[in-house]
Amino acid sequence: MFLKPNIFRILNINSLENIKMSQKIVLMACGSYSPPTYMHLRMFEIAKDYFHSFGLGTVIGGIMSPVHDDYKKKDLVAAHHRVAMLKLALRSSSWVKVSEWETRQAGWTRTRMSLQHHQDVLNDPRNHATWLPDDVLNLNNFNNRIDDVDNLNGNTDEITVKLLCGADLLESFATPGLWSDDDVERIVGGHGLVVVTRAGCDPARFVHDNDLLYRHRRNITLITNYIANEVSSTVVRRAVRRGESAKYLTDDAVIDYIHTHGLYGAGDTTTLAARCS
Repeated sequence: MFLKPNIFRILNINSLENIKMSQKIVLMACGSYSPPTYMHLRMFEIAKDYFHSFGLGTVIGGIMSPVHDDYKKKDLVAAHHRVAMLKLALRSSSWVKVSEWETRQAGWTRTRMSLQHHQDVLNDPRNHATWLPDDVLNLNNFNNRIDDVDNLNGNTDEITVKLLCGADLLESFATPGLWSDDDVERIVGGHGLVVVTRAGCDPARFVHDNDLLYRHRRNITLITNYIANEVSSTVVRRAVRRGESAKYLTDDAVIDYIHTHGLYGAGDTTTLAARCS
């Protein structure tokens, strides 16, 4: 559908499709990224292709927001390392950027607050020229895409920041005490959820069985990824910890960074000695 580089062409098939495609969407994924893997990055490409293929909206950008150090998850290295690895992994992407906003707060930030913050900032015209430093998020790339869409269809609708995630996060909504109903209401009802799942999973059934999610089912986009990719951060950390090769599990530059900074047990002589004994 989009044949010209860097410009989104909207085909005038009918007014309903034009309305849908005029919706400007930024996909945002929040997570540990300790370290980032190719699947973390692939989710953005898969979701963008799906939205454009089915005329569900125009994806003008993507944001990866690493969690604050106070999240205290096992094997969570310091935020500056995770940000650096994300930037290395995304250096070839023209539309997905890293936001350090969460990592710079006084403590852990609720997902709904992070979504709302980024949506507010993106929709504030005063920020379109200066917004945030380039090392936080390069808004110029978003502005160029916003202008391209507006110039083509005359639309001035606000940007919607949708939460991009996997089936595990969707299912975590049912974990007692993990999410408040108000948070889920604001995330799913106010922003929207984009869930990328692997073949064989049944997220639609999970949505059907959950009253709150079912109420906002029209704001939940379920995408099946038929190209299996089971690589996770845990797999990468395990390989590094055991002194095994992590090549082709994530970007070479990320692997080099891990070894250079001795993350996840890289270069641990005790681990290596145990493995060789």
